[in-house]
Amino acid sequence: AEAIRRMTLFEDKHVLVLNKPFGLAVQGGSGTKRHIDGMLAALADEKGNRPVLVHRLDRDTSGCLLLAKRASTLRDLHRLIRENGVEKRYLALLVRPLPRPALTVDAPLLKNTLKSGERVVRVDPTQGKPARTLFRRLQRLGEFDLVEASLITGRTHQIRVHAASLGTPLAGNEKYGDETANKGLRLLGLRRLFLHAASLRLQPAHLDQPLHVQAPLPADLESLLRRLEGIK
Repeated sequence: AEAIRRMTLFEDKHVLVLNKPFGLAVQGGSGTKRHIDGMLAALADEKGNRPVLVHRLDRDTSGCLLLAKRASTLRDLHRLIRENGVEKRYLALLVRPLPRPALTVDAPLLKNTLKSGERVVRVDPTQGKPARTLFRRLQRLGEFDLVEASLITGRTHQIRVHAASLGTPLAGNEKYGDETANKGLRLLGLRRLFLHAASLRLQPAHLDQPLHVQAPLPADLESLLRRLEGIK
């Protein structure tokens, strides 16, 4: 319960927004002993009611994670997601510049699960599910671009695969990335995927005003940006 409190960005009687750290799984799986869904059991009331996940973040992604504290709220938030009423914005570092300052990738994605249980996603125009991501450059850092990625849809590994499809993979992306660039970034202190769910904006039914929650960039990612700014 104390760990959940330390992660809390916003809470009222209906919703809970956490700042999920890198490396912590959202749900259990093969070999996963500690995860947020299990930790939420500590918040259960006398009837066993507890916050439940509205969406998921990959283990390697940090930032805003939305939970519902009531069944009616969960239904409302799922409705908002279906109607594109939840604005999700991510910060990502690309190992090469975007072709343009802002662009939208509209590329269907197909998910495959290997025998090992590992999920692999690729662009597939014929069998893939619709997927759209808006990328916008925030800062040029030498050969790197700090970008804001806005999800129009929410597919598995969407930002990673769409960025890689442009020839501008995410920093620290082992599965779809550039190993040479990643090696250089490790020398600068990057030990993770540079992908952070920076903000959520939505209009829940129980609030009169839109809810806008922001998660600050983790210290290790902020430090990397400062190092890149210092490289001439």
